[in-house]
Amino acid sequence: MRIVPGSHDRPAADLTARAKVRDAAIAAFAEQGFDASFRVIAARAGVSPGLITHHFGSKEQLRAECDAEVLRQYRALKSSSIANPSGYLFQHLAEPGPAAQLTVYMLRAIHAGGRPAQDFLEHLIDGAREVMAASVAAGLVRPSRDEEARTRYLAFQTMGAMLIQFLTMPDPSPEAFVESIRNSRQNQILPTLELFTDGLLVDRSMLEDYLGYLERAPDTATAAGDPDSRTA
Repeated sequence: MRIVPGSHDRPAADLTARAKVRDAAIAAFAEQGFDASFRVIAARAGVSPGLITHHFGSKEQLRAECDAEVLRQYRALKSSSIANPSGYLFQHLAEPGPAAQLTVYMLRAIHAGGRPAQDFLEHLIDGAREVMAASVAAGLVRPSRDEEARTRYLAFQTMGAMLIQFLTMPDPSPEAFVESIRNSRQNQILPTLELFTDGLLVDRSMLEDYLGYLERAPDTATAAGDPDSRTA
């Protein structure tokens, strides 16, 4: 899957029938899952189902292009947040806009399972790796002893927590998901910021003990920084 670089603002050349179908499919997949039919997608795009087949051939190919576009847009949104993270947070809390649809699409893509889900998650981590590196360089995030392990952990934790919340909702639509995020009883933003900012443990003893363990057992499969210890 090729991820097209650039911002989430599309050039005029991208406003084609093919792009209209792709965008309609992203919306339909986010709302209904990947069982959404060509007929539903065609109605959203204002085209015939045959035109979708003409441009994409199969639903698998259509989804592959949707995946790539969602990842491109999401990476652009996250990259744009580095300069003003609080402003980004408040803007998307007040008016989620495309972020809600992108998030729900990503949750459905991962939940669908199989090789497409594995590939999607790896591309998501690729984007997260770039954003994390930029955040460290900008002084927004502390560096890690193992940047790759931290990036993967955060991706799994973030998507996993949202996926649990999404799958247990009676109405799994983008709008309902955003409303659940805003619900104070299920607020994940405060505890996340609190943990990331203040930490959880009151001292460094567990960390120091673990670092000492790694020094005593350098060949263990869990050694920090060992690229062979990471699974794809």
